[in-house]
Amino acid sequence: MAPPRSGLRPPPPQGGATSGPAKPAPRWPTKLMLAFAASIVAGGAFAQSVSLQGMMGAKALLIVDGSAPKTVAPGETHQGVKVVSTSGDQAVVEFAGRRHTLRIGEAPASVGGKGGGQANGSRIVLTAGSGGHFMAQGAINGRSVHFMVDTGASLIGLGASEAERLGLNYKAGERGMISTANGTAQAWKMKLGSVRVGDVEVFDVDAVISPQPMPYILLGNSFLTRFQMKRENDQMVLERRY
Repeated sequence: MAPPRSGLRPPPPQGGATSGPAKPAPRWPTKLMLAFAASIVAGGAFAQSVSLQGMMGAKALLIVDGSAPKTVAPGETHQGVKVVSTSGDQAVVEFAGRRHTLRIGEAPASVGGKGGGQANGSRIVLTAGSGGHFMAQGAINGRSVHFMVDTGASLIGLGASEAERLGLNYKAGERGMISTANGTAQAWKMKLGSVRVGDVEVFDVDAVISPQPMPYILLGNSFLTRFQMKRENDQMVLERRY
């Protein structure tokens, strides 16, 4: 059975107004998936992309190519990525013949050393994971995130806890209500300064923030429509249009 999807609509008028009928608020054209199967397994988005999600003592908590987080001690290797050393909130790793310094929450490092640098690419190639979902490791406003492609979502969708981790002032955005299988909840619409997948970065992308936790950020059509999309078997190719 497909996971439930939600429709986003303006909030009901607040009580106390007696001077006349309230003006209708504009509807938000977005659909979001707000429930996911716990058994989703992330597939690799692109080869050798590494981010540091946290520290467990002297061990680095790494995410490699969008896979599940893994604690790796200095001197150990995980999926071709060797942890050279750790200190505070950073780790020095080595992969593809190069060393990279990773910091918690920063954009991922990738082959060629572009992680956190200027993103000038125009083509994204994603490979479906074992569950058939297209996963992508990337960044929002320079902070490392994990996307799941959702062609049925009008906007990028993320949970409030993730928005807070990214430092987004989402409560200053447009307020509305989102319908879920458990009823309605407040949500906020805002623009993200930058969204990056691999070495491709776009700017001023619409997003909606829900109070419900979400295991992945939905990469919706406010990002995808900027690309020409082609799917062949288990690969999705996005060619930048503008």
